[in-house]
Amino acid sequence: MTSKERVLTTLEGCIPDRVPWGEFAVDFDTVEKIIGHKTFFRAKARSRIAFWEGRHEEVAQSYLEGHIELHRRLELDIVTFPMATWEIPPETDDRPPRKIDGTTWEDKYGRVFKYSPLTEDITCVKDPVEEARRYSLEEFKKEPPRPELDPRSFEILDAVIKEFKWEKFICGPSGNIPGIVFLGGLEKGSLAILQSPELVRAATNYLVSEQNLADEVLVHPEADAVLVSHDFGHKTGPFLNPDMFKDLFFEANRVRVKNLKDKHGKKVFLHSCGNVNSYFDFFIAIGFDAFQSIQASADMDISAIKKKYGEKITLWGGVSLENLISGTAEDVRRDVRRAMACAKPGGRFILGTSHSVAVGSRYENFMAMLDEYHKLAAY
Repeated sequence: MTSKERVLTTLEGCIPDRVPWGEFAVDFDTVEKIIGHKTFFRAKARSRIAFWEGRHEEVAQSYLEGHIELHRRLELDIVTFPMATWEIPPETDDRPPRKIDGTTWEDKYGRVFKYSPLTEDITCVKDPVEEARRYSLEEFKKEPPRPELDPRSFEILDAVIKEFKWEKFICGPSGNIPGIVFLGGLEKGSLAILQSPELVRAATNYLVSEQNLADEVLVHPEADAVLVSHDFGHKTGPFLNPDMFKDLFFEANRVRVKNLKDKHGKKVFLHSCGNVNSYFDFFIAIGFDAFQSIQASADMDISAIKKKYGEKITLWGGVSLENLISGTAEDVRRDVRRAMACAKPGGRFILGTSHSVAVGSRYENFMAMLDEYHKLAAY
């Protein structure tokens, strides 16, 4: 079987030649060990600084080459397009943020950005523009804008899909899903849900329209599926109790997934971290074809989920990211053995990590995962 055939067979509930293997993402430190040289591919901090410096062409070329090199050298059955692998921001005349110290920048709007050596990312830690923003019903009655991407983004997307479309299963980008809408962030947004539910409904409906419009630009005609990403919970449970989610957000997510399936003909995979055990019936009713992550450290037990939902949705995960980063090779091998024993029977299972091959993953642990996978993957 080709990788594409293997994944399609798995999604149909039939038994492939072997369990497919895929990752939501493989971060740059592992990628560089695989391809043998430095790259911007999944190097989020490095890429952001290069964009600030106007080096868009250099990053675009590195994304294109890194994407193809990685998937040529690894036996990944699924090609994905997460952050820092294909999207190039439009070039602007704005001056780059001013560097305050070795790990901090501030832009002309007063937004403060901080580098984290733990995640090798640069994130906005203070946003006075967003903090001062006051949402109103009127702004959600406007027509949503079409997304604007640098043409080089689509050149990367087209080239990678052309390279692998006959061989591997392609999970392309889309307008994403509304998930749970927190206006102004988790804290302010939680208050808005409690105090202004009609405003949140209006914002959610606007977001659905915006995402449907974005699909027209972002969904690639030759992709097999789209991989949407939204966290619905934290380590101990979902952000909202199930009844509140059902009332405010279930239908919006169902409509989004229906649009991706009916209008664009794509299967829809969900990547979500956190303890979302109580949302699985929603995920199935919404129409997701596969669920990626299964965070064991958030009490997401692959054995229990497989027994309850394994005939209704494909499960993608099984290897603890925490073990990949700070465990031993035997810890990782044990994860693979347990996942295969629990989730492989009956099909509808794709092996992968509980999030991604993230920054800091031990290369020897990554290789142990692949070695154990090859011992046990065949049906």
